Amino acid sequence: MSGEKPPAGGAGKDPEPSGVDLARVALRAAREAARARGDAALQKKQARRGGLRSGARTDRRDPMALGAAINRLLTERGWEAPAAVGGVMGRWPEIVGEDVAKHCEPERYDEDERVLVVRCDSTAWATNLRLLAPTLVARLNDDLGHGTVRLIKVAGPAGPARRYGPLRAPGSTGPGDTYG
Repeated sequence: MSGEKPPAGGAGKDPEPSGVDLARVALRAAREAARARGDAALQKKQARRGGLRSGARTDRRDPMALGAAINRLLTERGWEAPAAVGGVMGRWPEIVGEDVAKHCEPERYDEDERVLVVRCDSTAWATNLRLLAPTLVARLNDDLGHGTVRLIKVAGPAGPARRYGPLRAPGSTGPGDTYG
């Protein structure tokens, strides 16, 4: 091989592509263009069939366990704090104790204000819970994460619904006089 001479006209330069080489380059470009057109057509077809199908590898579209799907939904929507507070409402007796839970129950949670509203069955228990509120806020924040509950609003017992009718005395506020 050392005895061969470089082609005349330029020492060490690659020769111009010949007809066969040009044909190979053109064939490769045509195949890539056809593949791109085919991929686009396949994607359109799959979209018409109801979306892309998952392949052999794991994908975000693959089926998942219900718990994992719910956790992903909570994270995507930013519902972690309300869901955690909802869990507290289910575990209320564990958090506040059996005696308090018999007489007071959480009613609602305002996420924007971070306020938990608790309804008590008597004014005496409402007063007692108002005194315990700072301790309960600390317990709830330990359980849920710092700053989840800023304040506990305590509501007293709700009176019976007011009835309006012909037998109502003028100027009377009804049975609401004795509650609250």
